[in-house]
This record gives sequence, C-alpha cells and structure tokens, in this order.
Amino acid sequence: MGCIPTPTEALELVKKYNSEPFHIQHAETVGRVMAYFAREYAPEEEDFWQTVGIMHDIDFEKWPEQHCVRARELLTELGMDERLIHAVICHGYGICIDVAPEEYMEKVLFAVDELTGLIGAAALMRPTGLEGMEAKSLNKKFKDKKFAAGCSRDVIRQGAEMLGMELGELFAKTIEAMRAE
Repeated sequence: MGCIPTPTEALELVKKYNSEPFHIQHAETVGRVMAYFAREYAPEEEDFWQTVGIMHDIDFEKWPEQHCVRARELLTELGMDERLIHAVICHGYGICIDVAPEEYMEKVLFAVDELTGLIGAAALMRPTGLEGMEAKSLNKKFKDKKFAAGCSRDVIRQGAEMLGMELGELFAKTIEAMRAE
C-alpha cells in the first residue's frame, strides 16, 4: 500500500507541478466538491475523496499532451497508493486514457470535473455569482454550446449516466457543493 496524502499535502504537491492560479483554484474547487459529495455517499472517506479531487489534474499544466498518462507515472514515482492513482487518472476516460471509472467516487470526479468549469463560468456572468443559481438556469447555459465551449457537455452527460442521475440533479448537487465552499 502506497502513500495517500492529506488534502493539505495534496494541494502542496499540486502547487509543486502547477503555478497557474486557475489550475490551483480548479484543484481546490474540485477537491471541495468531492468532499461535499463524500459527506453524503462515503463520509468516512471525505479526506480521500477531497485528495483525489485536488490531485486530479496534477500533470495537466506541465504535460497537457500526456494528461493522465503522465499523472500515472508521476504518482507512481512519488509512491502513491494504487487506488489514488486509478482514481486520479480515470477522470480522463475516453479523452486521454482508456482507464474507466469503477468506484462511485471515480464516477463523481468524472462527472463534476467539467461541470465545475461550466458552473464557474455561469457564476461569472451573474451579479450574485453562485448565490441563487439554480439547475434550471444552468441547463440553459448547458444547452448553449457556445457558452463555456471548452467544457465538454458529452463528458458531463456521460458522468451523470454513470452516476444514475438526471442532469438536473447533478447540476443542483454540484452547484450546492460549490456554494458550500
């Protein structure tokens, strides 16, 4: 069994390989969203879920063309636990790696990674940010393919399906999780 860092240690590792404020903020956001979901589905693993969320893009800034593949190598070199490695890399399933999410936690990460970007972009367009945002208004932005075009709607849909959730439910829970930050 390898190492599983605390969320604080995970963030320090991410900062070692990422310097862009956006990447650091995204890591923190996804980590907090994962912790929020863990409180409902696996409260005993909240720190682990948060650590996975924080570390999911550890390789993206330095090696974007080898995203997830390089993460596996890096995390193995760092002596990380295999469960952590699998969870981190499978969020790129069908995009940059052929490792599928298996655990519920991995499916949550797959679903919310892109979705947090879409929600963040929608919040920037609102005078009240996340406050008062509803799934219904986010769905309008989701349907507008030009809005936050870099956020894959297909990945978000696939993630919702993996979780057995309707899009509206996933939107509402993720908005709530981001608001709880």
